[in-house]
Amino acid sequence: MVLPRAARTQRRTRIQEEKEEQILEAALEVFSAHGFRGSTIDQIAEVAGMSKPNLLYYFRTKEAMHRALIDRVLDTWLDPLREFNADGNPVAEIRSYIRRKLEMARDFPRESRLFANEVLQGAPRIEDELKGPLKALVDEKAEVIRAWAKAGKIAKCDPYHLIFAIWSTTQHYADFDVQVRAVLGQENAGDWRFEDAARFLERLFVDGLQVSERPSSEHDEGE
Repeated sequence: MVLPRAARTQRRTRIQEEKEEQILEAALEVFSAHGFRGSTIDQIAEVAGMSKPNLLYYFRTKEAMHRALIDRVLDTWLDPLREFNADGNPVAEIRSYIRRKLEMARDFPRESRLFANEVLQGAPRIEDELKGPLKALVDEKAEVIRAWAKAGKIAKCDPYHLIFAIWSTTQHYADFDVQVRAVLGQENAGDWRFEDAARFLERLFVDGLQVSERPSSEHDEGE
């Protein structure tokens, strides 16, 4: 994790910690709106209500601020997947995962757009994390889903595409929030839209993973 410059030079005081959070909050606002390439230190300083030299005391470069935010996002974003419990009930685990991802889309939309912007640019600053810790975690949970299917608890499916599908449908409500609210209309675009989405996605995924009983036939009965 990239540490602020002040943290590398001395033990941080409460005021320094507050300043760092103030800067990162401003950086999140700017990066999520304009992407890394479209953002400047001047913009971040203005949103933070600080002078540029003061900001640079804490974070020497735009890259350092962006990296600190990305590290946080990756850690937070993967928590629901880490909690995917191999010993739990598959339907309950999948329902919980869908709901936690939608809660994150509701509560952390800027973080979701920050991550999406980075990936859309080819993930130049997080490629190692995607190919390393992220892939390892997804591989681990893919084996959990395969084991459930092998045990007959859910229908057979490609576990990677199941995870991708949950990511895309839940994060859509953060990354394309303006479009979602525009299409739903003002009367349907309140926070309850996330509950409506949760119920729909639960049915979509859980119904699709139900184990179908093979219809009996005369041949079967005669065996």
